[in-house]
Amino acid sequence: MNFIFISPAFPTNYYNFCDRLKKNGANVLGIGDTPYDQLNDNVKSSLTEYYKVNSMESYDEMFRAVAYYSFKYGKIDFLESNNEYWLRQDSKLRTDFNITGAKFEDVVNFTSKSNMKEFYKKAGVPVARYKFCTNFKEDMEFVKEVGFPVVVKPDVGVGAAATYRIENEDELKKFHNRGFNVPYIMEEYILGDIISFDGICDANSNVVFCDNEVFPPSIMDIVNENLEVSYYVNKEVPAKVYEVGSKVIKAFNIKSRYFHLEFFKLRNDKHGLGKAGDIVALEVNMRPPGGFTPDMINFGQSVDTYQIWADVMCYNKIVNVDLTHPKYYCFYYGRRDRCNYKYSFEQIKNAYPFIQMHDRNPEVLAGAMGNEFYIARFEFMEDLLKFKEMVEAKNE
Repeated sequence: MNFIFISPAFPTNYYNFCDRLKKNGANVLGIGDTPYDQLNDNVKSSLTEYYKVNSMESYDEMFRAVAYYSFKYGKIDFLESNNEYWLRQDSKLRTDFNITGAKFEDVVNFTSKSNMKEFYKKAGVPVARYKFCTNFKEDMEFVKEVGFPVVVKPDVGVGAAATYRIENEDELKKFHNRGFNVPYIMEEYILGDIISFDGICDANSNVVFCDNEVFPPSIMDIVNENLEVSYYVNKEVPAKVYEVGSKVIKAFNIKSRYFHLEFFKLRNDKHGLGKAGDIVALEVNMRPPGGFTPDMINFGQSVDTYQIWADVMCYNKIVNVDLTHPKYYCFYYGRRDRCNYKYSFEQIKNAYPFIQMHDRNPEVLAGAMGNEFYIARFEFMEDLLKFKEMVEAKNE
C-alpha cells in the first residue's frame, strides 16, 4: 500500500498514525514544509520517504509532490492529513489524482456548517435554525424569530475560530461594523452540554471503534474568553449517543475515516428541537478530535487508536488491537499562564503519581487547549473531580 500522509510533523503526536501504517507494511510517504533535518527522529523513522515543500498552502507545490510519489511508487492508495485545516486541499488532491477517499464535493458538505445541517436532518437529528449573515436589518429579522443570544460563525472554519455569541443589538451592530470577508452564518443559541461521538469507521460506513467525550465549557467560550479548559473521555459511550452518531456517519456516507461529531445535550426543553436531555446537532469534523485527545482515548479505553485507524486503512477491520482491556475516565485540564495556581506540578504529581501526560501546548493550540496541560485517568468520577479541584485551585 502507498499512503501519502500530509504534515506528519504537526500536530506533534500525528507521527503515530504514520508509525502504525508503516508497521502494517505500508509505504508511508510524507509531505510537509519542515526541513528534513529538523524533523523529530520519531517522525523520520515512521516514514518511507519525505518530500519537503516550501509552502503547504501552495497547491502547485503539493500537486508536484503527489505527482513525484505517483511516478516513483505507482498508484497512491490513500492520502490523508487527519487535520481539519487541510481537509479541502486533501480532497482536491484525491480528486485530481483519483485516490480512494472523500473527494472535493464530499468534503465541501462536511466542512460547510450550512451544508452539514441537511445531512444531520437526513439522520433524523434536530438542528439549530440559521441564516447566512447579510446586513443588520435582515439579521435582526432572524433575531426577532429566535431571540438573543445568537451565535455567528464562519460557514467554513476550523474549530471555534472567529465564532462569537451575540447578546444584543449593539453587539450585532459592532459585528457588522467590523465586517467579514468570508461567508458567516447566524444560528439560534442552544443551551446544552457539548458532547462528542468520536471514532473510526470502515469502508462501508460502519463504526468499528468509538468513544464519547464531555465538554463542560464550550470551545467557543474557551477561545473567546480565554477560559481554562477541561473535558473528559467517558468510560462508556451512552447508547443514545451511539445510536445517533452511527446514523450521522451513514447519512454523510463517511468511509474509512477517523471522525469527531459534536452534539448538544439539551439542558432544558427547547421549542422545535426537543426535551431536556435530547441530542441536537452541533457540527461534524471528519478528522480525529483535537490536541492530545487521541492519546486520552488510548489511556481511557486501554487501546491504541492510531493502530486501530491504521488497521482499518490497511485491512478494513481491527486486526492488531485488543478491545477487552479495562476502561477509565480520562481527564484533561488546560491551565492558563495568566492564572496564579496554588499547586505546582511537583505537588500535583506527588498527590497523583499516575498522571499520564503533562506538558505545554504549542502557541497555535494554546487558545483552544490552554498553555500548560495535565492528562490523568481515573476509575471513579469522584477521584476525577478531586483531581480537578487540585489542578484548578488558585491562590487568593
